[in-house]
Amino acid sequence: MHWIDPASLPETRGKVTRFLLNPHGELDGLVLGARQVHFPPHLSKQLARHVAPGDAVRVRGVKPRNADMIAAVSLTTTSGVLILDEGPHHEGEKHGKPPVERKPMEASGEVVLSLFGPKGELRGALLDDGTSLRMPTHAAAELAEYLAKYLAKYLAPGAHVQAWGPGIKNRHGRTIEVDEIAELVDTPVTA
Repeated sequence: MHWIDPASLPETRGKVTRFLLNPHGELDGLVLGARQVHFPPHLSKQLARHVAPGDAVRVRGVKPRNADMIAAVSLTTTSGVLILDEGPHHEGEKHGKPPVERKPMEASGEVVLSLFGPKGELRGALLDDGTSLRMPTHAAAELAEYLAKYLAKYLAPGAHVQAWGPGIKNRHGRTIEVDEIAELVDTPVTA
């Protein structure tokens, strides 16, 4: 968001509890307390170099109407390093999707945070074990009615789900691009 003056935006402060990965293994967000902060993946290397879980940061960004998250325009570390989104092609910088080998993965657990895209669109969930579940953009468009009715329930905090799909794990975390998802329901034990 290189056209927005970050000084004109509200500032949010907090400690980084974890990073969020996109399906290519790049950082595309972080969690401050219980709030998602989204940033574009072209800032992934810069953030990994200057920020670690447990660090206090200041974020300036925009909040979409329908999501409790921030689309970051700038982030400042406690040591004063300013990470500014000036677009993916600033000063000739190229950003392509890195080649990664995704492996079949599954995860189950409680949803602790719904995950959103930069415009506030529901894109996945963060499980209690730290796994990010991500819905492909095309799936969200194709399955809009289904998503509106069922998936919002599956990706809401407190839901217990199991998901399967291709995933990646690296030093920053684990993410699964969801092919299938199911709600885990406790079944009563009969004696």
